[in-house]
Amino acid sequence: MNPSGSFEVGKIRIGGTEPLFLIAGPCVIESEAHATMLAERIRDVASSLGVPLIFKASYDKANRSSISSYRGPGLEEGLRILASIKKRTGLPILTDVHEVSHVARAAEVCDVLQIPAFLSRQTDLLMAAGRSGRVVNIKKGQFLSPTEMVNAVEKVAATGNERIILTERGTSFGYQNLVVDMRSFPILHKLGYPVVLDATHSVQLPAGEGKSSGGQPEFIEPLVRAGAAIGVDGLFLEVHDNPAKALSDGTNALSLHKLRPLLEKATRLSALAREWDAPPTAAPRVIAPARKAGLSRKVERRSWRSR
Repeated sequence: MNPSGSFEVGKIRIGGTEPLFLIAGPCVIESEAHATMLAERIRDVASSLGVPLIFKASYDKANRSSISSYRGPGLEEGLRILASIKKRTGLPILTDVHEVSHVARAAEVCDVLQIPAFLSRQTDLLMAAGRSGRVVNIKKGQFLSPTEMVNAVEKVAATGNERIILTERGTSFGYQNLVVDMRSFPILHKLGYPVVLDATHSVQLPAGEGKSSGGQPEFIEPLVRAGAAIGVDGLFLEVHDNPAKALSDGTNALSLHKLRPLLEKATRLSALAREWDAPPTAAPRVIAPARKAGLSRKVERRSWRSR
């Protein structure tokens, strides 16, 4: 695949010809001590392998299957914890926003605002995230084709913010099952923004356990290896020290002790893919920080069928 545009997130640069980056952390903040421990241990692994890291965790999982499921500490306490982790570790921080009213407050702390897959067509939420000036990670809805993602991209880019990440997290395959179509990655790449594979939510079995989702974590590594080989810019992994005891999405989480060997394989495959895909002359597009609100850019609608 041709290199995507590149830009800075905190102290790291992602996309273009930059090395494979990682978005990783627990699904939800379970406690300050637990989230901090995971951030530090994931940072140590990533740093030792030269993998740029964005730490992720949610303050409120508003889309849990059941009314009785744990959602998180809430907006204010959750952002206080994320701010503390950011100060302690120096890592850029990602969190997901489910409501327009949360965007401005989350943007005060977090470097990346994530649009959940179920909300990837919500115009007001996408544009509010774009206007925040933060990097916007749009998760592709399980109900969307990769070609349809140009519409979500245009909504963010219309605000003057082109620091956009596109994340593939699987497509609905009948009831309570997902599949990753590898054709999605070159299609998304043609939009010109960094493309990420979420290899943990892609093995989820939505609502597969009735009041919560099931999962097939044994397929995380095959998907990671395939994604790295095809040339994704980054990986998204929900990581937990004890998935069986996780308060959210433990059934599809990667166990912390498996992170290092998985990244060792992924970085080797990614480096080879980048060697093959290296542009002969032209440098990749560098995306500047968000411009003044109100300026817009028309995203080119490129058809993969014509390539």
